[in-house]
Amino acid sequence: MSITLSSQSEISRNRIEPVANEESDTKVILQSDGDQSRSSGICGYLLTFFSFLLVFLTFPVSVWFCMKVVQEYERAVIFRLGRLLGGAKGPGLFWIIPCVDTFRKVDLRTVSFDIPPQEVLTKDSVTIMVDAVVYYRIFNPTVSITKVENANHATQMLAQTTLRNMLGTKSLADILKDREEMSEQMEAVLYTASKNWGIKVERVELKDVKLPTTLQRAMAAEAEATRDARAKVIAAEGEMKASRALKEAANVMSESPSALQLRYMQTLTEIASERNSTIVFPLPLDLISNFMKR
Repeated sequence: MSITLSSQSEISRNRIEPVANEESDTKVILQSDGDQSRSSGICGYLLTFFSFLLVFLTFPVSVWFCMKVVQEYERAVIFRLGRLLGGAKGPGLFWIIPCVDTFRKVDLRTVSFDIPPQEVLTKDSVTIMVDAVVYYRIFNPTVSITKVENANHATQMLAQTTLRNMLGTKSLADILKDREEMSEQMEAVLYTASKNWGIKVERVELKDVKLPTTLQRAMAAEAEATRDARAKVIAAEGEMKASRALKEAANVMSESPSALQLRYMQTLTEIASERNSTIVFPLPLDLISNFMKR
């Protein structure tokens, strides 16, 4: 029983560690921002005081301006006098102070976008057009707002550049054969670069690889030549097997003269069964054999 409990605790600890690593940057940022917010100065305290006073004097009308709601899949990042106020708020109801607080909503759902077709020169000097699709989500709303101006646009630009750089180090055969491996490598590279922006790249898929028309024709001609060569080899093997079978049949018929006569009659029966204008005059084999002896 103790072994089971210890293994379960290890599993839960392993599951919690990645989340803790992702949130460690947020804690550091929050601590530094909290230290900065404490030193907002006299003007900041005065503005905050007058804002509270205005809310109190206009109560209960001011409540509707102070109360905000975010959805289950959203988080709100609040700034007070331009400084980050704590961590992301939500989901549900939260409060702000008019005039001094501003907030921005961040969507935590998985987002997908198409990478436009990129013209890439492969390692073996072949020009191809490649497009892909990327799935990502924001796991750290605070960092995605404070560390980068537009996290979505930055991720798209990074994906396009990474796609061109990675495919440029591969040959055409590797690109056509190892799509899954290349997708996994690109996903790892994108996550390493975008995790500092609070973005988690979940999946990357190569959609289509477009080859030049001349290269398509050359590959089609090569494939057709390969198929023709294989067909000729198969036909030659069939002829060889048929000749061996005919040789064995001739040896059997030479040992039994009556077998040749029966085969002759069977051939006449097959010809007579067909509706044609061919007239066959059978000759006795004995008469032919006498002429052959002379």
